[in-house]
Amino acid sequence: MDTLESMRMFARVVEAGSFTKAASLASVTTPQASRAITDLESRLHTRLLHRTTRHLSLTEAGERYLQHCEQILAQIDLAEAEAAGAGAQPSGKLRVHATTSFGQHHLAPLIARYRKRFPEVMIDLVLAQRVPDIIDEGFDVSVVVARELADSALVSQRIGSVYTILCASPRYLSKHGTPLRLVDLNKHTCLQLILPDVPLGQWHFEGEDETVFRHVRPAPLTVNVAEALGEVIRAGMGIGPLPISVALPGLRDGSLVRVLPGHRLRANNIYAMYASRRYLDAKIRTFVEFLRDEVPLALAEQDGELLSMAGSLVKEPYSI
Repeated sequence: MDTLESMRMFARVVEAGSFTKAASLASVTTPQASRAITDLESRLHTRLLHRTTRHLSLTEAGERYLQHCEQILAQIDLAEAEAAGAGAQPSGKLRVHATTSFGQHHLAPLIARYRKRFPEVMIDLVLAQRVPDIIDEGFDVSVVVARELADSALVSQRIGSVYTILCASPRYLSKHGTPLRLVDLNKHTCLQLILPDVPLGQWHFEGEDETVFRHVRPAPLTVNVAEALGEVIRAGMGIGPLPISVALPGLRDGSLVRVLPGHRLRANNIYAMYASRRYLDAKIRTFVEFLRDEVPLALAEQDGELLSMAGSLVKEPYSI
């Protein structure tokens, strides 16, 4: 027997008052039970039990050791019970990473709804553009927006897709004119949103031929956070791509205008990544399932609002 099983046998022998009864409870032979205690005493270099033909009693060292054994075994039993229960009832801390814009505009509101359903789960949400090493950095789930994922041993589930649209401010369009065709973008100041798998200086538009616009002039600004780019576009610096969730507030209040409304940039996928399918903790399983159900609905709602605005989008040069 290993040390842990020998400790269990020692506690059983003391509780039962004999090797025979303890062996019966553990479904082993009496010699095996006796040998477990002997090995334990040899490992500890101390006697734990006084043995006679009729009676067993604890030595002083045995009494102290029994107290420690009972505490350790109780903690192990508790840990095993909690681990087994984690597969059924979501509880405990769930550490989640998400890319910044998606996390702010989509994940945060959904987390509030998830916790209403599973109030025993505490969420630790970290927003960052960098995709972390889930295992080394202690994350349970990472939600990333990317065209595709690099090969890894992680489990990934696609939970939706998002795309970006070109936006400008009314002030910029009033001063520089409104592009009506993709080629017209060459006459404009084009701002860059830096994404991990998008080549700098190129905008890939959706369509059968997947049109690629290559900037003929260096961008005066590159930024890796969409919200920051949105503020610069509002200030009239140029035309830039924004995720719908970032663009909508400005489109609603008129501080942003959609440029080339018949075009949108190539979609990026949304992935939920986690370490393993085997013995998946209930909080991870239910969280990923919740995102898989709710994210497409939230995205569809935003797409519908953008579509409803299409009729009011002005396609001629602006004046203010």
